[in-house]
Amino acid sequence: MLENIGKLPRMKNTLKQAMSVTAYVYVRPGVVNMMRSFTNQKELCRAGVTRFATAFLTLQRMLELKPNLRTMFSSEQWTQSKWSKELDGKKVARIIISAKFWNSVVYILKIYSPLVHVLRLVDGEQKPAMGYIYEAMDCAKEAIAKVFDKEGDYKEAFEIIDRRWDCQLHKPLHQNGYDWR
Repeated sequence: MLENIGKLPRMKNTLKQAMSVTAYVYVRPGVVNMMRSFTNQKELCRAGVTRFATAFLTLQRMLELKPNLRTMFSSEQWTQSKWSKELDGKKVARIIISAKFWNSVVYILKIYSPLVHVLRLVDGEQKPAMGYIYEAMDCAKEAIAKVFDKEGDYKEAFEIIDRRWDCQLHKPLHQNGYDWR
């Protein structure tokens, strides 16, 4: 589900940019050390169970570190480094400074956050009754709808959620479990 939502045009480019930032930083030990000095030793990447859970956790961490990253890529230490003169270094700096990138990160997290909560519930050690999962998905969709002004902002994501939900989990037995909770 997260993978399909991540392929939506509005999200795909931002996820690709975030991956290019992390790849650029972590391939260069000097840039990693610089980043750590600006982020109080916090890392950009956080491993998840799946690639898209990792993407979510990384976006979450990047947003948490946004002021630190923006400070780093506009600092004298960065501008005087050899990396700031590389084509890829300039590209990464533009991404981090870009308001459009950060607005898109916030948009993605508004959709991903409630869904990741449901997926953690489903993938957890203790398997909850289907009625609780059904309710959690309902609540996730309500939470997503609540944070946006227009239905058009989340309509495509809901279509993907509904398709996945209908083909895998939305069965009369599960509905009864939800109704009897």
